[in-house]
Amino acid sequence: MIHFLVHDKKDTVGVVVVENIKAGQDLTGWVMEGDSTVHVKALNDIPIGHKVATQAIKSGDTVIKYGHDIGKAVADMKVGEHCHVHNLKTKRW
Repeated sequence: MIHFLVHDKKDTVGVVVVENIKAGQDLTGWVMEGDSTVHVKALNDIPIGHKVATQAIKSGDTVIKYGHDIGKAVADMKVGEHCHVHNLKTKRW
């Protein structure tokens, strides 16, 4: 089962596409570029449509989704951690 999507190999997050992801759950992501999979363990409950870190992200790092810069991390994130407004901010303001 595919739990999250990663569009580009350089993405640092994937988008959850199923309901009820729970902390401790083993997740499979589909990397569309190259048609491969990636596996992570969810560290938090993650709602559908939210992001999961697919690699370690340090505070201040640029977060990449769909091959594009979507903002900067304002807290360190471990692989499998929920990535959303509590640890990611836009660079516009």
